[in-house]
Amino acid sequence: MNKIKLVVFDLSGTTVSDDNAVAKCLYEGARKFGLQTTIEDFEKTIGTNKIHLYEFMIARDNGEQVRIENLEQYSFPEHHQKAIEIFDYYSVLMIDYYKKSVKAIEGAEDTFYWCHENGVKVVTDTGFHKDVNRAIMEGLRWKERGLIDLALDVEDTGGIGRPAPYMIFKGMELTGVQSVHEVIKIGDTPADLLSGYNAGCAGNIGVLSGANSSDILKIYPHTHIINSVADLPELITNHFNGSPLKLKLV
Repeated sequence: MNKIKLVVFDLSGTTVSDDNAVAKCLYEGARKFGLQTTIEDFEKTIGTNKIHLYEFMIARDNGEQVRIENLEQYSFPEHHQKAIEIFDYYSVLMIDYYKKSVKAIEGAEDTFYWCHENGVKVVTDTGFHKDVNRAIMEGLRWKERGLIDLALDVEDTGGIGRPAPYMIFKGMELTGVQSVHEVIKIGDTPADLLSGYNAGCAGNIGVLSGANSSDILKIYPHTHIINSVADLPELITNHFNGSPLKLKLV
């Protein structure tokens, strides 16, 4: 059994507490511009590139037969301009939220610390663009504090986000991890699980601390579903690495 060398962590709802603010802001943007959606639609689809998500929602609202699992395979040039307008409004809401209130989910920083103590690289990935990702990182200062190795977003992969696996592959490339059999992906959305599945990760883990319930997440490919990232060290120790690792927390 290969030992885990890299964990790719989602941000909002997985390692960053947000009180469902991402779905709420996405929904507020959609309503302002007249899209017929529900907040539940966004709870199931957050974790994706938000511009592409709005293009998808516009296409669906126009009666086009589209599936979120294929999001990054579609091209919607006819919907792009309206999607950008909605996205720009959403981004203002989202950045304002994180500048006023950004905090780690309980146990996330301890888990990052544990990973580094046990030779595991820590990368965050997100469906946010760089401006929102930057607001989160400036508030939490995880890189400056040595808690994470990389903070990736959809702009680091040319705008192609989940469910494509490219942010995971980018994290592997930049941390020097060569095998997906040494990688865990963890997140709170179907898009997280689909990206981990598409990457072929050894561990593809859903967490229940975010917008989606077990009933939603279990529909999608996964190896485990756990309550919180705080449970990850024990899971790695008992199910992935074959022998006990050090369980030292801050």
